[in-house]
Order: sequence, then structure tokens, then C-alpha cells
Amino acid sequence: MTERVFVVVAYDGAELLDIACVTSALDIANRIGADPPYRTVLATLGRRPIACDSGLRLEAGAELERVNERLDTLLVTGGNGHERAAASRHLIGHVRRLAPLARRVASVCTGSTVLAEAGLLDGRRATTHWRYAATLAGRYPEVLVDAEPVWIRDGHVTTSGGVTSALDLALAFIEEDNGPAVSRGVALGTVAYLQRPGGQAQISMFLARRGADDFVVRRATDHIAGHLTDDLTTGALAHRFGVSERHLARLFHTYVQLTPAQYVRRARTEAAAHLLTATPLPLSAVARRCGFGSTESLRQAFQDRYDMPPSRYRSARGADPRDPARLPTIPDPSAAGSGG
Repeated sequence: MTERVFVVVAYDGAELLDIACVTSALDIANRIGADPPYRTVLATLGRRPIACDSGLRLEAGAELERVNERLDTLLVTGGNGHERAAASRHLIGHVRRLAPLARRVASVCTGSTVLAEAGLLDGRRATTHWRYAATLAGRYPEVLVDAEPVWIRDGHVTTSGGVTSALDLALAFIEEDNGPAVSRGVALGTVAYLQRPGGQAQISMFLARRGADDFVVRRATDHIAGHLTDDLTTGALAHRFGVSERHLARLFHTYVQLTPAQYVRRARTEAAAHLLTATPLPLSAVARRCGFGSTESLRQAFQDRYDMPPSRYRSARGADPRDPARLPTIPDPSAAGSGG
């Protein structure tokens, strides 16, 4: 194999980020040693330019009707135009025709609607943007829709959640093809905060909506997220933000439906879940970094939150603590960059 042909199927109303997260990641992978390199092709019906959701126009690199070669990956983008795309018999027919030519088939965000319409998700687990999951499940009852994960692989078909999950999907493909060192280099090049594994939830509690977004609650939760190892007792938080413990508890109950202590414990547990699936750190180090007083308190928090111990959570979601390639490294600024 001299190159990996990666075809991105696009249409009017596509989400630019869905496309760019994938194509930029593959470009960086090529620059730092993907072997064989990726040849990324944006394919549209008639090779017509497309108008993205943002209003920007993209030139196509290939006429979808004329793509006939063996493909490494066939990926359908998402966007507000996904309904019109799924209603196009012409487009659906070519997606269905090309799927057997590809080693793997994938979608980003609402691109799953196109795959479902083509019958490529029947009997498979699949995800999509969390806002559209109920619609996808209702329209295509043969598809086993799960709105929570960042991405799901079922056989040779992989679907991903909303928008920036496209980067997580691309990193997973790059790691599968080239190993963790290249994938990590791409993550560094894109300045990705964290490469999320497929089983990670699309919506973090740190991004969850907080009702009317009370100023004190917002400041308190932002402080908690950035200072997990600090004294985060209700008394300490109330003192920091100039309110009584009772008033702080009332605000948390109103805006996040948790007590301050429950929120802190959940924040620490979610942060620990990220570390367990993205690093080989031992449980004792994860516990310290996330503000747990002991490994046992970490275990208890995981049992309560995920109904399993942290070791089982780690093994079920793909981080191998024995893999030295997953250890954090200092980036080489000459090795990669997004050019942005």
C-alpha cells in the first residue's frame, strides 16, 4: 500500500469543523510520519463546491459519482444539511455503492443519518450528535442508538458524536493505523487538551448547563474544576465566595441539583476517569492528582458513580497502564504544528 485513500463525503449545509477536524489531523499525521501517508479527498455530487453551515464555501476534490477505487476509509460528514443529504437518492446510492470498497466506514455527527438511510447501520450500535439521537432512533428503529459516547465502533463501521468529536475519531483512526506515538504527535500538533476514548461521554459535567447560571455557582464550579486538590469543603468554598454555607448549598441545589460536596466528588471522579483512560498513571497517582484522600476513596467514588472499580473502568475503556507510549512527553516544537 503506497497511500491510504480517505474519502470525505460532503454536501451543502455540511459543518466545516466536522470536515476540518478530520482533514487537518490527517495532514499533521502525514507531516510527522504516517506510513503509508493519507490521501484525503473531499467528494461531492458532480464535484460541485459546497456551502458549509458557516457560509464558507469549499471546493471539492472529486466527483462522488466517479470514485471507484479501493478506499481505506469512507467518511460522511455531518451538518444542518444532513436531512437533505439523506433524502438524496443519488447521494445515498453512491454511499451505499462505495461502502464495500472501503476498509472502514465512518460518520461524524449527523452524518450518521446518511449512513442509516443507506442501511449501513442496521443492527449496529451507533452514536450521533446528542441533540439528534432521539430523532435518529425514532426514524431508524433497526439502529441501536447510544447518544452518550464520543464515538462507537461496531464492526468496520464507526460513528461519532457532535462536531469536535471528529478530532477524537481522527486520532483514534491515526492511532489504529500508525500507533500511539503518531497519534499523540497529532494531538500535540492540534493542541488538543485530551484525546478522549470512544466510551467517554460527549457532554462533560464541566460543560453542563447550570440553569440561570448564577454568578456564585459559576465561579465556584470553575474554581472546583481548576483546583481539584485544594480544600473544597463546603465551608472553604463558602468562605472563598463570601456566602454562608447554607446559602451556597441552596444555590447548588437550585442550579446544579447537587450539594457542593456531591458536585466536588463527581468532578473529581470525572477527572479521574479522564486520567485513567488517557494515561498509564497508577491509581495512587490518579487519586492524588484529582484530590482524593486515598486510593480507597477513589475506588468508592467510582463504585458509586460508574458501578465498577477504577481498574475495571480503565480496562473497559482502553488505557493500558503497561504501555509506555501513553506516558506524557514534552512536545518537540519542530515535529508538528497546525499552522494556525
